[in-house]
Amino acid sequence: MIKRTNYILTFFKGIAMGAADVIPGVSGGTIAFITGIYERFLNAIKSINIANIKLLLQGEFKDFWTNIDGTFIAVLLGGIAVSFLSLAKLITYLIESYPIFVWSFFSGLIVASTIFIARSVKWNIKTVTAFAIFAVIAFFITSPENSPLNSSVEYWYIFLCGAIAICAMILPGISGSFILVLLGQYLFIMKSLAELNFIVIGIFLCGAGVGIVTFSRVLSWLFKHFKIITLASLTGFMFGSLNKIWPWKHTLTTFIDSHGAEQPLQQKNILPSAYTELTNNDSQVAQALIFALIGFLLIFMIEFISKKIITKKNIVS
Repeated sequence: MIKRTNYILTFFKGIAMGAADVIPGVSGGTIAFITGIYERFLNAIKSINIANIKLLLQGEFKDFWTNIDGTFIAVLLGGIAVSFLSLAKLITYLIESYPIFVWSFFSGLIVASTIFIARSVKWNIKTVTAFAIFAVIAFFITSPENSPLNSSVEYWYIFLCGAIAICAMILPGISGSFILVLLGQYLFIMKSLAELNFIVIGIFLCGAGVGIVTFSRVLSWLFKHFKIITLASLTGFMFGSLNKIWPWKHTLTTFIDSHGAEQPLQQKNILPSAYTELTNNDSQVAQALIFALIGFLLIFMIEFISKKIITKKNIVS
């Protein structure tokens, strides 16, 4: 009974991780970190190696399944998939209809996630320097005035986006969806999920499979040898990236997407007052602050609930 309950909890943790990676504000890796399954998740991914693949090819399915912690991974991925398929259409609609509210909410998530990861860092001259360097790099890379790296939808680029975005998913700090925003493919991938475009989804997942198996080993090495520096760098990158999702923007140039709709290409961050003057629309500052606060508190609410569940589980054990 306890084992079944554990898998139910794992499934819901997967749902939370999937929701986090659909939203460009908090990483699925952060949720895994908060809910206490991060190391198990990373070790399971690492176990998909040549030796275990040989077991599978030789028909030793039981040993293969045990070695890769198969039931845990299957249940977790099931929860992630449910989130991806159920939230994609909703998120796409909200971004297009209520951009200020959505980006404010995402900003609150990122600020809270930055604070949460920063609490795991022992701050000294080295970690502060790493934080500052990556914050500055991220600030310039993520400037909304920069054009996305690629606004096209060639299959090779979709594959590459999958490989890069999935790496962010297993990092406790950077959102995979946020990486897709930087790569200029977030809305396209969300629409493809919402419309069940299996060709795009399949290519993206192939890239994700290659990326996660490869990068899990790199990440494991970094965490083993430079864990605190790595966390400090991720914290700086998140903090510096906040300007990318500033809610009030003025569009400088546009492009036509694959659906024939006009989309922003280059934008400039502006103050709410300037937004009202330029667009003749209400800047909705009060509502934006409320949504930012909700996003901010959500991360710490998840942490609080996770601690309660883990404490209860330890008492039962």
